[in-house]
Amino acid sequence: MTYPDHRALTALGLAEAPRDRPLTYPGAWPEESGLLDGDRLLPLTRLTFEDRVPVLAVGSNACPAQLRHKMREYGVTAPIPLVKAKVTGIEIGVSAHITGLGYVSASPFRAPGLTRELFLTWLNPAQLDAIDRSEGVTAPSGAYDRVLLPARDVPVELESGELLDGAHLYVNRRGVLHNGSGTPRRHLGEHALLTELLAESPRLRELFGSTPEEFCFRARGDQALCMRGTRLFAEEGWTTASGLEKYVRSQHSGSPGTGSSLSPPLM
Repeated sequence: MTYPDHRALTALGLAEAPRDRPLTYPGAWPEESGLLDGDRLLPLTRLTFEDRVPVLAVGSNACPAQLRHKMREYGVTAPIPLVKAKVTGIEIGVSAHITGLGYVSASPFRAPGLTRELFLTWLNPAQLDAIDRSEGVTAPSGAYDRVLLPARDVPVELESGELLDGAHLYVNRRGVLHNGSGTPRRHLGEHALLTELLAESPRLRELFGSTPEEFCFRARGDQALCMRGTRLFAEEGWTTASGLEKYVRSQHSGSPGTGSSLSPPLM
């Protein structure tokens, strides 16, 4: 089937990836559910996929252009369904680390009773492996673990009203940044976030400059500097637990349906 040009990512305003322009992080999310197929976002004919794994996106993994980059990096070409869902118990926080791409990424934290819209990416094995690698799950020094959230703790409701049995989520190994009172800080966009962080820490300004633009320029590609900045977050006393650590511990101790690969039963 041939689709018109208005389905192209460029026409939809979804073609720009944060890895190319760090201050746009987390990138543009779609207005509605769709099937990412190369450079297009096509209509979906269903919302669940029994042969794929549902993974919640809280940052740039909901940005089609970023997903396109990640898939191409690992030679994966299959389409990815992105499904809008109502998720209860999770909010978008700030990762307690600085990426080599030049930004401070998003990371989830536990927020009981809060309901918000997020996207589910339904991933086949090759796609799941690519995203795991991009998030550092397979590396001892990587930033994230992937966990399976049970529906009893974090309900995920699709637009059809259907509730999932569970969904996966990437949890930062270093925790998240708090807002000064111990409560996790919300990620409200990269430019605003970096402006706040730089204003609060002379030591951070010494390392990364006084503006968000300088921060991204200095951080991009400088892994040693990013690691120093990550350590500084902890030294400044800015880090706190996400409240999701228990899922990492339980799944690394051998709970059913999990294990070292964290591969769930197919849903």
